[in-house]
Amino acid sequence: MSDETRNRGFSPDEVRTLAGVLDEIIPPRDDGRLPGAGALGLARYVDEALENMPELRSMIGDGLAALNDLAARRSSRVFAELSKQDRSEVMNELASTEHAFPPILILHVYAGYYQHARVIEALGIEPRPPHPKGYQMEANDLTLLDPVRRRPKLYREC
Repeated sequence: MSDETRNRGFSPDEVRTLAGVLDEIIPPRDDGRLPGAGALGLARYVDEALENMPELRSMIGDGLAALNDLAARRSSRVFAELSKQDRSEVMNELASTEHAFPPILILHVYAGYYQHARVIEALGIEPRPPHPKGYQMEANDLTLLDPVRRRPKLYREC
């Protein structure tokens, strides 16, 4: 894929492959309470998070292509069509190549996952922004700042 196309985001095929990867990073819970990261549609979240990081997006795109190549060599199918066991094996095989996914991908996956309303609800938290309603906080003991307030000024006026 050309750099120009890659800068516009992942293709639908890449999004399907990435969704499978995300389900490997954060799989669904067996009890069904928490979905996998791919099932939540976080591939688009990751794509948007990488919008201003073309080098990282390119690395991930190359990893997705390599993942599909490995899957095709093993079973003549793309990664998204593999069984859970086969996906795991292909991901492990990819991890030992130059096309392994960068660790920063995990950071973006977790950030998107734990912001998603469905996950927040499953964790028993009200899915809403913290403001304007806000969360209840314990009162602070502002006397703890007294030693800092007693210090002399450590800067000079401009």
